[in-house]
Amino acid sequence: MAKITTKELLDAGVHFGHLTRKWDPQMSPFIFMEKNGIHIIDLNKSLKHLEEAAAALQGVVRSGRKVMFVATKKQAKEVVEEQAKKLKMPYVTERWLGGMLTNFATIRKSLKKMTSIDKLLKEDAYNNLAKREKLMLSRERAKLERVLGGIADLNRLPAALFVVDIKREHIAIAEAQKLNIPVFAMVDTNSNPNEVDYPIPANDDAFKSISLITNYLSDAMEAGLGERKKEKEDSKIAEEAKRQKAEAVVEKKGLTTQILTALTRI
Repeated sequence: MAKITTKELLDAGVHFGHLTRKWDPQMSPFIFMEKNGIHIIDLNKSLKHLEEAAAALQGVVRSGRKVMFVATKKQAKEVVEEQAKKLKMPYVTERWLGGMLTNFATIRKSLKKMTSIDKLLKEDAYNNLAKREKLMLSRERAKLERVLGGIADLNRLPAALFVVDIKREHIAIAEAQKLNIPVFAMVDTNSNPNEVDYPIPANDDAFKSISLITNYLSDAMEAGLGERKKEKEDSKIAEEAKRQKAEAVVEKKGLTTQILTALTRI
């Protein structure tokens, strides 16, 4: 995977923070300077924290666990959903339902309901329903898809969260903290980086900045998935070689037994 450069971060506007009057003092270690009433983020620190986050996320997916993408702001939805789908990871780009993590058992019931509706739509019994009942089912299905479609295949809690804009997604972060689920997040100058485990100092409002960071982390996770696939293939090859060796030993022992039996008859 190609390493990202400071110039790429600069070109994407990752360094632009918020107005100085909106800053969070906890972000001071990541602020390079003030210019025209706007805080400028130190890109050297952004790069360092981005690399750390990428390496950690790569390790998470290599172990076979899931990372949930969370971004409900307009300029982040498209790119986050695209990358999550590419990696076959769960995502939330509409509304975060309270209890999505802390009350996961209830969320799973809603997911099962969506599956049941899908099953009903394919059955002959659906054709016998009244027009009004069909309409109600369709609306219910659309509502569930809009809110839960991104986590339809999630059968257990994710191992980590990747979040764009921690102030906007504060409920998701609070739930993750309660469950000790590590949070990786883009953190702008108006946010407290101490609220997440892997803060990435960056402009979380500009599409180019969000896209660059999200795509880079996605590439790291894709590399982790590739490593996991290779490890499984290598393990399978090793098991097959072991099996063939065992069969050869058994065959050799069987041949030896046949020779000894034949000699005793002479």
